[in-house]
Parts: sequence; structure tokens; C-alpha cells
Amino acid sequence: MEKIPMTAAGHAAMMDEIKHLKSVERPRIIRAIEEARSHGDLSENAEYHAAKEQQGWTEARVAELEDKLSRAEVIDITKLSGDTVKFGARVTLVDEDTEDEAAYQIVGEFEADVKKGLISVSSPIARAIIGKRKGDSVEVATPGGGKSYEILQVRYS
Repeated sequence: MEKIPMTAAGHAAMMDEIKHLKSVERPRIIRAIEEARSHGDLSENAEYHAAKEQQGWTEARVAELEDKLSRAEVIDITKLSGDTVKFGARVTLVDEDTEDEAAYQIVGEFEADVKKGLISVSSPIARAIIGKRKGDSVEVATPGGGKSYEILQVRYS
């Protein structure tokens, strides 16, 4: 079984989602199914079919999250240090063409959110900078063509 790297925050977020799905969504869906059943004929009961579909989606999501948690390798980034980019690092990059700066933290695949500055360990940028140090230049293949970045800062916090 392949381990899934994730931060403690990502692990906690998955646990919270599972708890919400089991304690809030499941009971709500069960009530919706019961109410729809009380309306009679199930063959043409849109509310019943919609609730059953929601139930299927919810149960699949719970199973998916529980599978990921069972294979999780939680990495405590507070115990990491050094000047080499690795999982959990907060990295500041500058685009060598536009001089635009961007800061990212390398996290697990399922906790990535670019809008929050969290990039997946399997993303092109992360793959290009892992193993590099402050001051190194890297080439990243993007859908819009190659980009060159310089690593300005590497920190763990």
C-alpha cells in the first residue's frame, strides 16, 4: 500500500470532514429518505431518488477519506529544518522573467489549495524545487510554456 504524505493540519481537516459527514450529513440524508418514503410511490419520487444519490455520494466520500487516512503518513513539519526544499517547506520564489514573487508551502496532494499558497508535492513546481536550496534557479514546465524561478527563501514553521 502506498503511503500518502500529509501535514498534521491536512490530517485534522480530513478527520473533521469525516466527522461532519457522519454526524451531520448522514442523519440529514436519512431523514430526507424517510420523508420521501412517506410520500408513497418510490418509482416516480424525485425527492427519494435525490436523497439516495446524496447518500451514495456521502458514503463514497467517507470511504475515500477513510482509505486515505489509513494510508496517511503524517509529517510533523515543526520538526523539520534545513536549507533544502522538502515536503512541508514554505518556499518563496521569484519569476525570473516578471520579477513576481510567490510563496508556497509543499503539502500532501489532497490538502493542496493554490489560493491559500498550498501546493501539492506532486505539482510541477514542487517537483522542480524539491532538493534545491536558496539561490538556486529552476525550470518548471507549465501549460503556458517553461518558466524560470529563483528560490529566495526556504523555511519550516
